[in-house]
Amino acid sequence: MNNKPIGIFDSGIGGLTVLKKVIEILPEEKYIYYADIDNVPYGIKSKEEVKKYVKKAIEFFISKQVKAIVIACNTATSVAINDIRKEYTIPIIGIEPALKPAIEKRENKKVLVMATPITIKEKKLQNLVKKLNATEVVDLIDMPKLVEFAENMEFDSERVKKYILERSNIYDLNNYSVLVLGCTHFPLFKKVLSQIFPSEVQIIDGSSGVANRLKDILEKTNMLGNNKLEITYYHSGILADQESIKKYNRIIN
Repeated sequence: MNNKPIGIFDSGIGGLTVLKKVIEILPEEKYIYYADIDNVPYGIKSKEEVKKYVKKAIEFFISKQVKAIVIACNTATSVAINDIRKEYTIPIIGIEPALKPAIEKRENKKVLVMATPITIKEKKLQNLVKKLNATEVVDLIDMPKLVEFAENMEFDSERVKKYILERSNIYDLNNYSVLVLGCTHFPLFKKVLSQIFPSEVQIIDGSSGVANRLKDILEKTNMLGNNKLEITYYHSGILADQESIKKYNRIIN
């Protein structure tokens, strides 16, 4: 047993969708959530900038003596996780688009992956597509403005709908059976996405895989906690204000 906290990190509020799933599976833990609001969004930044932000967040978590770290950001995972794992011995779990389950579910149609520009450009995602022999059945679409909408708590406005329609209209949506949300901000738009995409299109993300992976690691290392659920929120290393905490708790709950 280990009652130290678990660190969960994202550029903004997107990682809360991962935290929510983690809490469902690991409800007896203490959590520190780090939203790097000083630097959001990551998806349009350079690789060097993102690596610097991730390094700062990891150092923050180390100072708080966490027992494990979840990088709940697809962009940060794709750009930085390999380097970070070489530098630190603490368990570090990343997130990547749920391509494998999507391929298994697709039947005779294609898969559309929605992500940030940097995630789509990175070799990590491209290599995953090749590894799954899915080059011919997977299409990629970048949605950078959805992160901005999410950070402003604007999830189903007409502006959001218009943006998604304009970006997705380059594809015939009837050709797809699965939509993969490759950014942790994007599950916050599931309601409006389900209105835009055909009803038979399944919408999936990688949060369940992350939560199960974290649980597996903690079990194998005998580090599961036995706490009353506790979440502490930080903004780029500074304690979040009460208004933000209320906003975050609404998403979690």
